[in-house]
Amino acid sequence: MIQFKNVSKVYPNGTQALDDVNITIEKGEFVFIVGASGAGKSTFLKLIMKEEQPSSGTIYINGINTTDMKRRKVPYLRRTMGIVFQDFRLIDKMTVFDNVAFAMRVIGARPRAVKKRVHYILGLVGLKDKAQSRPAELSGGEQQRVSLARALVNNPSLIIADEPTGNIDPEMSFEIIELLNEINKQGTTIIVVTHEHDLVQKFKNRVIEIQGGRVISDTGAPSEKAEIPIEISKEQLAEIPEEIAEEIPDVSEEELNREALEAITDGEAAEE
Repeated sequence: MIQFKNVSKVYPNGTQALDDVNITIEKGEFVFIVGASGAGKSTFLKLIMKEEQPSSGTIYINGINTTDMKRRKVPYLRRTMGIVFQDFRLIDKMTVFDNVAFAMRVIGARPRAVKKRVHYILGLVGLKDKAQSRPAELSGGEQQRVSLARALVNNPSLIIADEPTGNIDPEMSFEIIELLNEINKQGTTIIVVTHEHDLVQKFKNRVIEIQGGRVISDTGAPSEKAEIPIEISKEQLAEIPEEIAEEIPDVSEEELNREALEAITDGEAAEE
C-alpha cells in the first residue's frame, strides 16, 4: 500500500529531514510512527500526502509511483486518505454535522447521501447527539472525535493521524486510539504519528521509530518477500484517462489499480 524506497528529503535551508528511508506499510496495518520533535515524522507524512517532494528515492501509494505525480492528480490521491490533525481544524461557525458534511460536499456528494453518511459516522464516533452543537461547545476529546469523523466520512482506505492525542487528556487519548483500532479492524490502514511512548506501549501494534531522519527500529517490518507494487512511470501515469482519476473516491484500491493498469495497457496496445 505504501512503500518508501531509499527516500531522502533535504529542505532548501539544508536541513536533512529524512535520510535513505526504506519503509513498507501493507494494506490493513496499524502503524505508530514515533520519535522526538524534529526526527522527521511530519516530513514522512507530508511525503505520503504529496505536500512535499522527496529529494531522492521513490514513493509508491496503492501501487502507483507518486514521486513525480502531476499536480492536477494530487487531489484525487488525497481523496483516498483521511487526515486527523492535532489541532482539530474545525470550522467554528459550523455545527458538528456541517463540519463533517463539508468533506463530502466539496467532492460533490448528493445531499441525501451526505445526510445518511454523516449521521452514521457521528454515531460511530459517539457524537450523534452532538450533531447540532458547535465546536466551542465541545470538550477537546469531542472535538478530536469530530475531526476523526470528518476523516472517515468519505470512506478512505488510509487514515493518517498526526499527533491526534496532543491536545487531549490521557483518558481520552486512550479512547481515541482504541477507536482507531476498531476502525483498523474493518480493514482501514492506520498511521499514527505520536511522541507518547506510554500510550504506544498499551497497544500491540507495529512501531516504527525515526531518529535524525533515519529509521532506527521497526517492531514489525513486513517480510522482504512481500509483494513489490507494480511500478508505473510518470509517463505512463500521465496517460491514465481523467475519467478514471475522477473515480478515485468511489472505487476500491484494487479496482483503481486494475483500471489504471488496463488503461495504460490499452493505450500501449493502440499505439502498436
